Amino acid sequence: MRTAIAIIFSVAFLASCKNENKKEELKQTFVLSDKMLSTTKTSTTTTVGLLNELNFYGKITADNNKMIEVFPIVGGNVTKVYVELGDYVTKGQLLATIRSTEVASFEKELDDAKNDVIVARNNVKVAQELFEGKLSAERDVIEAKSQLDKAQSQLHRIQETYKIYNINGGATFEVRSPLSGFVIQKNINQDMLLRSDKSDNIFDIAQIDDVWAIANVNESDINQVKLGIDAAVTTLSYPDKKFYGKVDKIFNIIDPETKAMKVRIKLNNEGFLLKPEMRATIKLSYNESRQMTAIPSEAVIFDKSKSYVMIFKDRNNIETRQVEVFRQVGDKTFVISGLQDGEKVITNNQLLIYDALND
Repeated sequence: MRTAIAIIFSVAFLASCKNENKKEELKQTFVLSDKMLSTTKTSTTTTVGLLNELNFYGKITADNNKMIEVFPIVGGNVTKVYVELGDYVTKGQLLATIRSTEVASFEKELDDAKNDVIVARNNVKVAQELFEGKLSAERDVIEAKSQLDKAQSQLHRIQETYKIYNINGGATFEVRSPLSGFVIQKNINQDMLLRSDKSDNIFDIAQIDDVWAIANVNESDINQVKLGIDAAVTTLSYPDKKFYGKVDKIFNIIDPETKAMKVRIKLNNEGFLLKPEMRATIKLSYNESRQMTAIPSEAVIFDKSKSYVMIFKDRNNIETRQVEVFRQVGDKTFVISGLQDGEKVITNNQLLIYDALND
């Protein structure tokens, strides 16, 4: 009798436990709501060529083909400087004025050349009249015309010098910008006395609508850097913004100071955000010969020293899947195991769903 009662209680207890388990299973069932389903995004896994990424440090420089150094053509006293470092200037804009005795001598040469032309022209007229009156030989007319040609040639040379040196008269030399761009270097101040043998430039003017990123490549990475590979550049000023370009020049020498080889990336500089001499982090990416499953990096959830993704089948069937990550390159993550081609991984709301299923 006691044995029968014990058996009855045991069966009742097991049934009770089974019912509790069913309630627990029902309680843990997760279904995406309509609102969450509408904002949930997925990406289909695919096998692609494995990307590799190399990180380098470097700096932003102006395009040398769009930069001009301005030198003082004459010596003298700087009477006025009209621009400052960093100013934007247009082609032909006045940058500085220099009062110079050399310019004064140019003016005297111009006056002398004009007078010589007038005298030579009169001599030709006189020689022509004498020749017509049978009072001189024809060679005198030819000689007079030759002297006129020389005087006109000298006048033309001095006038061209005025144009090249931007001399407008008096003893003042005007320094004007040879192109439109930014003043990226300035080595001149008002009241400065410039020597006539000064060989240093006084301004650097550069167009920076396109700039260069120069990366220092370690010797161990030289064999992996090729022309045309993709580059992503970030700076301290804009840490969340990437500037994209390609390697378009490899300088095949090692800098003796840095022990590195330089490579150049040309970048479009819309809005002039990038400034010459900015420090830059440069990431170069290229394809390896291997193939591997790739997913968006945002799909990966790192928890308890392991990596997971949320596999979406339907709103009632979402699986937490552990994966083994091989490498992350930018917005792509390459996975060794845990996924097959064609599976859908959640890329938006994945953390909320992971917490709901695994807490």
